[in-house]
Amino acid sequence: MSSLPEVRVSSRFIQHWPKGTSHFRAPPVLGLLIGGCALFGLAIGSFLNVVIYRVPRHKSIVTPRSACPTCGSPIRERDNIPVLSWLVLRGRCHSCHSPISARYPLVELGTAGLFAATAARIGFNWDLPAFLVVAASLLALACIDLELLVLPKAIVYPALALVAGFLLLAAAVTGEWHNLISGAIFAVGWFLVFFALNALSPRYLGFGDVRLALVLGLALGWLGWKFVVLGFFSANLIGAIVGLVLIGTKRMRPDQQIAYGVFLALGTMFAVLVGPVIVTHFHTN
Repeated sequence: MSSLPEVRVSSRFIQHWPKGTSHFRAPPVLGLLIGGCALFGLAIGSFLNVVIYRVPRHKSIVTPRSACPTCGSPIRERDNIPVLSWLVLRGRCHSCHSPISARYPLVELGTAGLFAATAARIGFNWDLPAFLVVAASLLALACIDLELLVLPKAIVYPALALVAGFLLLAAAVTGEWHNLISGAIFAVGWFLVFFALNALSPRYLGFGDVRLALVLGLALGWLGWKFVVLGFFSANLIGAIVGLVLIGTKRMRPDQQIAYGVFLALGTMFAVLVGPVIVTHFHTN
């Protein structure tokens, strides 16, 4: 009987996407990882809903229990199951029947999807936890920035600490210290560039973006300089397209501040999830 196909792992995980999929673990095994991360993402997404609402309002994420924002009735345990409870309640509070925003199940589903996609891309690697933290924190920050135009340091700094800690562990286990050094260099470099831009024009680039640059530079720098370039380029390209469309449709003034953190998040996750295919294409041609 033949053994399971061997996984060729690398923290840069570009090797996961050569021509074909022969270097993957057998699909059922990889599927368990993807499914497990998706379920974990649902639970984390439920927690992120608390973070998104409470952190920018300077409220504790531990107490009190979640409650209906309209009537203040505490949410029952059976009404706190990700996605399912919202569907069963038909998007309404069990007490006062006030509408519950569809953002809650969307955040939960979005987190599950991001976790599953990240697991599918990175596979059985020691740096997977770091990139799950990146995905979760960027989703929370993007939602907050879109609503309030702020990137709370109460989220950015813990995310930075967790990503750095998990990548340090990955480097210690795999011996890929050069990846960690690369990440540290790009974290500092991206921070300095954004710091200078903030000093020149704080209206268009807030200091929250400057702080976030440390997380993005560290994560993408771990993967390689091409991922850093791709993430930064993608963020600005998406931002420019959206900005031009909004200005062209008169939904935004040319001098109006935009939620740049949203585009940084989109560009970074694009680099993480799609980057291996793009980088591999240019590497082999």
